[in-house]
Amino acid sequence: MTPGSQTSLREANRARIVSAVQQRGSLTQVELAGVTGLSPATVSNIVKELTGAGVLHTSPTSRSGRRAQQVTLARNLGLVGGIHFGSRSLRVAVADVAHRIVADQRMPLPPDHRADAGLERAALLLTEMVESVDSSLQEVLAVGVGVPAPVDVRTGQISTIGVLRGWDGICVPEVLERRLGLPVYVDNEANLGALAEVRFGAARGRQHVVYLRISHGVGGGIVLNGEVFHGRSGTAGEIGHVTIDDNGPICRCGNRGCLETFVGAPVLLSMLTASHGHLTLPDVIARAQQGDPGCRRVISDAGRYLGVAAASVCNLFDPELVVVGGRLAEAGPILMDPLRTVLAQRTVPSTAGPVEVVASELGSAAEVRGALVVALDHAGIAESILVPG
Repeated sequence: MTPGSQTSLREANRARIVSAVQQRGSLTQVELAGVTGLSPATVSNIVKELTGAGVLHTSPTSRSGRRAQQVTLARNLGLVGGIHFGSRSLRVAVADVAHRIVADQRMPLPPDHRADAGLERAALLLTEMVESVDSSLQEVLAVGVGVPAPVDVRTGQISTIGVLRGWDGICVPEVLERRLGLPVYVDNEANLGALAEVRFGAARGRQHVVYLRISHGVGGGIVLNGEVFHGRSGTAGEIGHVTIDDNGPICRCGNRGCLETFVGAPVLLSMLTASHGHLTLPDVIARAQQGDPGCRRVISDAGRYLGVAAASVCNLFDPELVVVGGRLAEAGPILMDPLRTVLAQRTVPSTAGPVEVVASELGSAAEVRGALVVALDHAGIAESILVPG
C-alpha cells in the first residue's frame, strides 16, 4: 500500500468513527468497533488521536460491570437547533454535537396560527436560547424544523393544501434562513418523531418501523432500512388520512371518514361535552385512568380505530415494530390494548407472530429530538474535520 493510500485509509477510518458517534450521541470504544467494523486497536488509536485534537471527548463508564471508555463528540464543535411546531404549541431546543440538550423551551400558539408569525417567534426564541447558554448564532451549525403537515423535503415546502391553514405554499427553510443566517432543514413532525425513536428511543436497533403520533391530530412516520421514507412528495405515512368510513365526516383534507375524524383530540372531546362538559385531552386521559367509563370508552374506541388504520399500513410494509407516541399515548393500556387486538386480527398472519406495539420512550420530546437529529446529520461534522495525517 502506498503512503498516499494509507493516509486516505486513516482519514476514512477517522470519518467513520466520527460519523458513528455523531449519529448515536455516545458509544463505548467496544461498541464503536462493532458499529464501524474496525479493530479495537484501530478504534483505540483513532479515539486517542481525535481526543487529543479536540474532536472527541472520552469519559469512564461501565458496561455489565466492566469498565469502559464512553466516547462523545467534543462540545466545542458547535451547537444545533431544533424547532417543533405542534398544532397548538411551539417547542425549541438547543443541543451540542453530542446530542446533549443545553436549552429547551415550550410556548403555546393560537389555533390556526400563521406561518409568518410562528416562524418569527421561533427565530426570536432560538436566538434568545442560544444567547442564554453564552453562545451566539455563529456557533450554531444547522437548525431542524418539524411541522404538523406533509413536507417535500427537497424544496422545504408544505406539500398539501388546507391541512395546515396559514402555511400553504410556505418554504420554511427560505424564511428561517433569511431570518437566522443558518442552514435550515424541515420535515413532517411524525417523521422526526420516528427518526428520534429509531436513534434514541423505543425502536433503537430496528430497521423497519411505523410511528404513530396521536395528539390534536393524527400523524405517522415510516422508517425503512433505518431511513425515513418520504415517498414522492412527502405525504408517505399520513395515516391520519387513511379512510375508515366512506360515509364518515368531512376531514380538513377534503376527504370523508379519515382516521383523524374519529380519533383526533377535538373529536374525542366533542363526544364528551354533553356528559362531562368542557375537558382537555389531559383531563380525559386522567379521568380514564381513574376509571371514568365515558372517558375510557372514547379512548378505547380510538385505539380500535387506530388498529384498523395501522393494520393497512402494516400489511403494506410489514414493520418490525409499531411505536405509539403523542399525547394520547399517555393513556397506556386503555388505548394500546384495543389497538393491539385489532391489529392482530386485521394483519396477515405471520410465522413471526403479530407485530410488536410499544409506547414511545421519548414522549413529548420525540419530535424536537428528531429535529435536532436532522440538523446534526446535515451539519457534516465528519466531513469538515481535518486532522493532520
